Amino acid sequence: MNTAAVAPERDPGLQPERTRLAWRRTTLAFTVAAVLAARQVAGGDLSAAGFVAVACSALVWLGFLRVAHRRVLALGSGPRPPAMSVPAALAAVACTVALAGFAVAMVV
Repeated sequence: MNTAAVAPERDPGLQPERTRLAWRRTTLAFTVAAVLAARQVAGGDLSAAGFVAVACSALVWLGFLRVAHRRVLALGSGPRPPAMSVPAALAAVACTVALAGFAVAMVV
């Protein structure tokens, strides 16, 4: 007779939904930052380095959108979503740090 206790399957409750909503809020904040960068271009008071920073901000925004979209899809894949991969987490961090750096380059 097997006396080892079998762990019941975990009920994640609303945790995946809260995480999915957090990714959507973060994506919205990232989009607002990218739109504000584009607004700087429309103002016309931007140097060549600032213009390059705005263009790079747009590319970083697209990269972050891809990471966030893939994560949101993974969170909706079932009752127990897979853990975020290390490359995806590093990509999200790199996009966030890069956007902050480009924002500084636009101001200076």
